[in-house]
Amino acid sequence: MDKLLIAGREFTSRFMIGTGKFPSDEIMKKCINKSGAEIITVAVRRVDLENPNDGILSSLDPKKIFILPNTSGAQNADEAIRIAMLAREMGLSNWIKLEVTPDPRYLLPDPDETLKAAKFLVNEGFTVLPYINADPVLAKKLEEIGTATVMPLAAPIGTNKGLTTEDALKIIIEQSNIPVVIDAGIGRPSDACRAMEIGAAAVMVNTAVSTSADPELMAESFKLAVEAGRKAFLAGLGPKSGRARASSPTAWLSK
Repeated sequence: MDKLLIAGREFTSRFMIGTGKFPSDEIMKKCINKSGAEIITVAVRRVDLENPNDGILSSLDPKKIFILPNTSGAQNADEAIRIAMLAREMGLSNWIKLEVTPDPRYLLPDPDETLKAAKFLVNEGFTVLPYINADPVLAKKLEEIGTATVMPLAAPIGTNKGLTTEDALKIIIEQSNIPVVIDAGIGRPSDACRAMEIGAAAVMVNTAVSTSADPELMAESFKLAVEAGRKAFLAGLGPKSGRARASSPTAWLSK
C-alpha cells in the first residue's frame, strides 16, 4: 500500500482512530492494535499530562503510534490556542488536531474561529490538522495559510450517519493539494471504503468503533475497508452506464 504523507512524515496506515467512549482503556488499546492505525488522536482536556500513569497515555506506545493531541472542547480560537500551547509545553506534540466547536448540541466547527486559530498556530510552528465542515472555500483558505491537512466532516460528529456531505467532500478533494482526511460521522466500514474510493487520503473514526457491540472486530473491519477503498481508488473505478452492458462477448451469437 502506498504511504500517507503528512507534513513530510510517512505513515503506512490511512486509518486514524480516536480514544473516546471506549468501555475501558484496555479495550481501547486492543482496538488500536486491531485497527493497525498509526495516528491516534487524544483530547488534551481528558489527559493529565503531568501524570505518566494517566490511563490513556499509559495505554499508548509512542514507539508504535503517533499521538495527535486535539483541542476538543474549545469553543473559540483563544481556547483552542491555549490547549495547543499546553500540549506542546508538556512535551506531547507540536502537531495539533484543531477543533473549535461552540455549539454543544451538534458540535459543528466554527469556520471563522477555526481559521483564526489555524493562522496563529501555523505561525507559531505547529503542524495543524483542522476539523471543519465540508466547506470547499474554507478548506482552500486553510491550505493557503499552511495547514498540513484539512479534516472535513462526513456528518455531525458521533452520529454514524455516513457520507451525508459527499458532494462537497468530492469538491474539497478535487481542489486540495494537501491530504484530505474525512473526519466525523462515518458509521460503517462501507462508509470508510466509500470515502477512500472518492479519493480521501485517510479517514478518522471513533464512535463507530467504540460504541459497537464488538469494538475489536469493528476496528479490524474498518482497517480492511480503508485498505480496500484505497486500492479501488488507485485501480480506478469503472464508469457508470445508463444502459446494460454484457460482461461476455456476444459476437459469436451472430455466427
